[in-house]
Amino acid sequence: MTDAEKEAVIARAHALAEEAFLAGSGPGGQNANKVATTVQLRVNAYALRLPQFAFRRLQNIAGSKLTDAGEILVTARSHRTQDANRGEARDKLEDLLTEAMTPPKRRARTRLNRVGKTQRLKAKKERGEIKARRGKVDW
Repeated sequence: MTDAEKEAVIARAHALAEEAFLAGSGPGGQNANKVATTVQLRVNAYALRLPQFAFRRLQNIAGSKLTDAGEILVTARSHRTQDANRGEARDKLEDLLTEAMTPPKRRARTRLNRVGKTQRLKAKKERGEIKARRGKVDW
């Protein structure tokens, strides 16, 4: 996927995002209890029109952030202001989508030479003998 395509998907996600502000839960004193600064961002993943490989990666990466209805749910609550939390939630969404659209690097197969293989098997044999010598002590 090209950078322009990635930017288009991210822009579409920002346009489709629905924001909700919630009062903070848990400890935090007076400010957290009376001010709704927590931001909850919802984006329909199907409406983003991601390529199939990116959507599958998004399902794996997002985990519990992806609802059964196909919505990506991102929450930000670490800052004291709505604007700062809104920015953080949008950054989290961008990171999630960028990671989903970037294919993983292919793993290079390792090659083991004959000497390395015999050394590994010898070490395994020695370790097995040590464990075999363990047992109940007979006094």
